[in-house]
This record gives sequence, C-alpha cells and structure tokens, in this order.
Amino acid sequence: MVASTHWLASAAGMSVLERGGNAFDAAVTAGFVLQVVEPDLNGPGGEVPILLWSEEDGKVSAVCGQGTAPAAATIDRFTGLGLDVVPGTGLLAATVPGAFGGWLLLLERWGTWTLADVLEPAISYAEHGFPVVDGIAATIGAVAEMLIDDWPTSSAVWLPDGRPPRPGSRLANPGLAATYRRIVAEVRTASSTREGQIAAARDAWYRGFVAEAITRFCAETAWRDSSGRAHGGLLTGDDLASWEATAEDPLGYDYHGHTVYKTGPWGQGPVFLQQLALLSGFDLDAAGHLSADYVHTVVECAKLAFADREAWYGDPDFTDVPMKTLLGDAYNESRRSLVGATASHDLRPGRPDGRDAVLPARGEAAIPVTGGVGEPTVRADGRVRGDTCHLDVVDRHGNMVSATPSGGWLQSSPLIPDLGFCLGTRAQMFWLEPGLPSSLRPGARPRTTLSPSFALRDGRPWLAFGTPGGDQQDQWSLNFFLSVVHGGLNLQEAIDAPTFHSVHFPSSFFPREAQPGVMLIEDRADPAVVAELRRRGHTVRTPGPWSLGRLSAVARDGGFLRAAANPRGAQGYAVGR
Repeated sequence: MVASTHWLASAAGMSVLERGGNAFDAAVTAGFVLQVVEPDLNGPGGEVPILLWSEEDGKVSAVCGQGTAPAAATIDRFTGLGLDVVPGTGLLAATVPGAFGGWLLLLERWGTWTLADVLEPAISYAEHGFPVVDGIAATIGAVAEMLIDDWPTSSAVWLPDGRPPRPGSRLANPGLAATYRRIVAEVRTASSTREGQIAAARDAWYRGFVAEAITRFCAETAWRDSSGRAHGGLLTGDDLASWEATAEDPLGYDYHGHTVYKTGPWGQGPVFLQQLALLSGFDLDAAGHLSADYVHTVVECAKLAFADREAWYGDPDFTDVPMKTLLGDAYNESRRSLVGATASHDLRPGRPDGRDAVLPARGEAAIPVTGGVGEPTVRADGRVRGDTCHLDVVDRHGNMVSATPSGGWLQSSPLIPDLGFCLGTRAQMFWLEPGLPSSLRPGARPRTTLSPSFALRDGRPWLAFGTPGGDQQDQWSLNFFLSVVHGGLNLQEAIDAPTFHSVHFPSSFFPREAQPGVMLIEDRADPAVVAELRRRGHTVRTPGPWSLGRLSAVARDGGFLRAAANPRGAQGYAVGR
C-alpha cells in the first residue's frame, strides 16, 4: 500500500512495489516525484524526516534529513543587517538542503533499487510535464508579481508565457530534469555498484557540481526577501561538504496498548507524545468522540504541550532538552492539573527538573504569556507561506515508512538557474535571541514542524501516518490517532472526521505570530459542540467543511494491509493490492 498527498507520487510508489521493490525503494521514488509535482509544498532544496520499520532490523528507526545552519549564520551576522527575525523568504534563511541526503540514506541502508531507477519517474515528470493542481496555480498566482519583479529566474520556470499556469495545464521543469540526469550519468561513470553509485551521488550533491552552483549563487547574487531588502546567502561549499543525513533511535510513548514513535526534539515530533502523556490521565472514552468535553480536553492539553515545545525544544546537539522528564508520569500529573473547565489564554510552559523556562521576549508587539515574557511578531508582508507533503508505504514483507518532506518551495527563494530548484528557508524557525533552545547557532538544526508518525499496537508494527500543516501537524495527526483509538473509526473514517486545532501558541514561521485562546474546527462539527466551546472561553473559528488536514496512513491490521488518504483538496491518494 502507498498513500500520499498526491496521486502521481502514490502511483509511482505503487509501481515500484509491483516491480519487486520494497517499501524503502517505493518511498524514495515517491519522495522524488513529490518534489516535482508539488513544487509549492516541497523541493530538492528542502528537507525530510523519516520514520521506518524494518522487518530485518525488527525495530523503528528515524532518518534525519534536516540540514543545518551555515557556519556564517550567527545572531550577530543577522542583527548586524538590521534584522530581529530571520526572513521568511530568500537566501539568508537557507540551511543545508537535506532532503537529497535523507532519501539517499534510506535507499542505501534499507533499499534495493539503484538511484537511476528511483529517479526515473521524477525525471520524466520534470522533463515532460505534470498536471497543475489548483494549489499550485493558486500559489503561483499569489506570488506572480513578486516572481516577476524580484525573482526573474523563478518566473522563467513558474510563469510560462508570462502568466500563472491554469489548473489542469501542463507544467515542466527541464532544469531540474537536467540536474538529475547529470547526477545519474556521473554516478554510472563513477561506480558499477549500487552502493558506489549512491555514494557518488551524495558527493555530486554535497561536494560536486550541485554544491558548487549553490555556493556561487549564494556568494554572487542578492535577492529581495521578506525583510523588504536584497540579501545574498550564507551557505558555502564547506557547509554542504561537512553535512550528512543520519539514522537514529526515535522517541516513543506507550498509550492504551499502543507505542507511538516520533523524531527527537530537533523537530516538534515529541509534542505529540507529550499530548498523549497528558491525555493518558483523562477518560476520553467517557467524554465521547468529538464532544465538547473531548475537544476541550484535547485542545487544553495541546496548549500545555506546545508551550513546552516553545520553552525546551531545540537541536539536542546544542541544548539540553529534558525529554525524559517531559514524558514522565510525575511531570505530566502535575501539568494535567492545569486543565480547567474553561479555556486558558496564557502560554504556560512547565518547569521540568525545577528548571525555569526561558521564552522569546523581543519584537515590536509582544504577546503576553505567563511569567511576563513575550513572543515577537512582525507585520506580515502578504507573501504565501509554504506547506508540506507526506507519504506512507507498507510492502509485502511488512516494512513500513512514514515521511514528511518539505521546504524548498517555489515561493521560498529565487530559483538557481543552473540547477532548476531553489533553496529552502528553514532557518526562519531559529530565534535571533541568545540563550534559547532554538536560538540560531552555526551548525545547528532548526526546530522544524515536520513530523512523521509511527505506532505499534500490542508490540507489533501497526500504523504509519502523518500530514502537512506546520504547527498543526501534531494536532491533526493526533486527532486522527485518537479517532481510531477512542472513536473506534477505521483509517478513512478517522481522516474524514471533522478536525480541529489551536493557534494559541507562537507560530514556527515568520513572522512568528500567536493567537491566545483561538482554536479552529471545521464547520461540519456539531453546532452545539461549537457553542459549548465558546461558552467555555475558546475563541472558535469555523472554516470550511473540508479545510483542515491532509492526512494519509497505511497499516498492517488483522492479516490485511490497509491505507487511507485525505479527500480535502481532491489530491491525496491511497493505492494498493
């Protein structure tokens, strides 16, 4: 089974499984296709975290395809430019593009196919074109003026005939196809073995012609970004050459007979586990699925968990993240007592091991939080924020993959003409304030929102799932999981159920706004539930009936393989046999 946020990626992955490839070969193939057919949601210059179950290894592993900040990316360097936040677009916000390394590590260590084979569908779509979905057309339309005025290398690709493409029209990226074709040609010359070719491809990207083109572009050009001024980039060849994707053990939490796994606190993944730890002391079954009590409890626990994300999460190579305590019984019992009958409008991080939380306190408009510190916001400039993709795979052997590629969006920064793609802007998630777990540091990973999910049931591999959605990823995916575990819904019913989320805490994205007490719930929810939530003090907004979440999932269940995909946007697709 393959499920993803785009039908072409799901179909490409399924074709790999039907031709003898395993789940890891299929995931890499689908991942490269997503870079082409969802360019507004991810790209080669982005990143990817991956969770996987290997039948041979008998365990869950995490792959970190998240690039790091350049060596020149210091707080002083940014403040010296007159900046108090990292721009949300442009070259200054680029980290090392980690997606290529992440996919190659998955292919090398657990896959069986060659690089040329897994790249073939992506090259074909980039060279010959793919159908433009509504989201791509809308995104390009929204930023068309910016591309024309500020980023002509991008407008040359994304504005064929000088105007945004129409939904259903064909769009190609021959420059990207040429980059991947050159990599394939170079690795075939370099080695006759699968492993040797993968190693050669890694060299071409991080030490060869790709790295050289990125270095030149950052050093020799300057482009207008969301600060309103033109800046060059900080990435160098040394930054790329010194980085590599890594495999590590994930974090896990036991909940009602299930063990859920997430990445480490270099991403926001553990906030899912913290929500489970808080919810384990409440009787959601008695509350009733999607009742006012149920939704109120889930939202209030989310606020507490995300407050801890703000106070404590960051790259553990650079900061001491007290994850053991944050997931511990005593800590969560104490935190659970903060969930009252009415909605909280305060940001309330905890004090794990007696440590005092330190939160950002800079900016032109601080939002009050408990303890007297604030969160900076800057007026939005109207440019479109990027989103994310997701894919899940399970094969006939029982291997499973959950991956959430993102970044390097077409609206991130100007396209590098020699390569056919743009760099990402993940450094916008760093704070330009010293002393915070997620402060900008050279060589550190930004605390991203990218958050694939994996779960065992009764000790056996069961479910791979996830969604795009930035800060909402670990709320929408939690709602899905709870709908299966407590609501008794099947995978598709759980995805289709009305969903909700809070925007109470600071956004991870420029300009880092927060909306205390505000929550969103699809207007398909019971009006009586919405009214009761408002009575309890929530500021409730009700967007369209099918507007929140883009979940997909695959499962091993009762001797069957199962999959489901999101109907919202008419783009996600699940397939199998």
